[in-house]
Amino acid sequence: MKKRFRWDKKYLYWGITGFCVIACAILFFMALNYISALGTAVKTLVKILSPFIWGLVICYLLAPLMRALERGAFLPLGRRLYQKSKKSNGERFARNLSVLVSEIIMLALMAALVYLILPQLYSSLETIVVNSNTYIANVTNWVTKMLEDYPEIERYASQLLGTVNTNLMDWIQGTVLPELGSLVTNVTTGVYYVLMGVYNLVIGIIVSVYILSNLEGFTASAKRMLYSLFPVETAEKIREGLAFTDRTFMGFINGKLLDSAIIGLICYIVCAILKMPYALLVSVIVGVTNVIPFFGPFIGAVPSAIIILMVSPLKCLIFIVFIIILQQVDGNIIGPKILGSSIGINGFWVMFSIILGAGLFGFWGMLLGVPVFVVIYTAINSRIERRLKENDLPWRVEEYSELDHIDPVTRQAVKKAPPEDGEAES
Repeated sequence: MKKRFRWDKKYLYWGITGFCVIACAILFFMALNYISALGTAVKTLVKILSPFIWGLVICYLLAPLMRALERGAFLPLGRRLYQKSKKSNGERFARNLSVLVSEIIMLALMAALVYLILPQLYSSLETIVVNSNTYIANVTNWVTKMLEDYPEIERYASQLLGTVNTNLMDWIQGTVLPELGSLVTNVTTGVYYVLMGVYNLVIGIIVSVYILSNLEGFTASAKRMLYSLFPVETAEKIREGLAFTDRTFMGFINGKLLDSAIIGLICYIVCAILKMPYALLVSVIVGVTNVIPFFGPFIGAVPSAIIILMVSPLKCLIFIVFIIILQQVDGNIIGPKILGSSIGINGFWVMFSIILGAGLFGFWGMLLGVPVFVVIYTAINSRIERRLKENDLPWRVEEYSELDHIDPVTRQAVKKAPPEDGEAES
């Protein structure tokens, strides 16, 4: 009698598992072989979607301003104007007017940057290039007079300045002038990039208007999708994480931008009063680099001091003293008032996140490295606390500062015994 074949689920599961492992290995091998093509495809996709990325960034930055205008001014006005009509008419009026004013403010700030600051920056840079030989000669004479009582140091400094002058002239004649000669051939490429930038900006503004006008609808759709894909507990954790990330990034970026604008304005006013050379250029450098935490003040102060040094060594010294005072005021008064007393991590991790971000993503890594690290650090710390609480172990950091061991029975922290008299503390 012919026996009937019977499936064994155990061998079936093993076969499916083996097949999945082999398939994943093949896919991984193919991904390694085609990693460059994959990177090119991602870059192409990002380039195509760049107008929408611009729009999302504009929307993210303008959303707090739009909400403030809506709640503080236009919503009461809309309700008063449409008090006899439907309630939604007044709210729609307030939302549309808030979006319009927010976009106008953004465009006004951009226009002020283009028409008021950039021409003066270009004029300052042009003057520096034209008068570079005179400035270097002034610095050389000043160094010579300062070190005339120290002939060995004077000889070394003069050789160093002479080398700098020679290298600068070689760079201008060998690099800058040939590049200027080939500028005509690159006009088409430059115009193309300018037009693409304008195109991305215009489409991005249109996208941001659509999103801001129906911000609650887009948010509701995103939440609906989130709860449809994950269980309620997981969805709640994701939602709380996204909310924390939003608060961290928005608070840090907006606070840093406002702080840097205030520092740049103060720097320009003081430099103008002290009649510092290239006051606007120096103030823009100080303000822009101040966006970068920790290293920003040093990055901005060095080139600014060098620019002033080429004109007047005495004013350079005064500028350095002023920058030190300004950064102390910013770090102890202005910054904490705007950003809060602490960003949640100590100085070591701030420096670590900036260096790591700069090495991976350049300027944007230096700018966004701190809030990204704060989010990751907070997530890891929350996970550690949750695991310790689940195991009935001490979870506060302070409880581990003088920890000798944890009692395996009571699971309580046992502190180190105090040293006896005359015994050195280990």
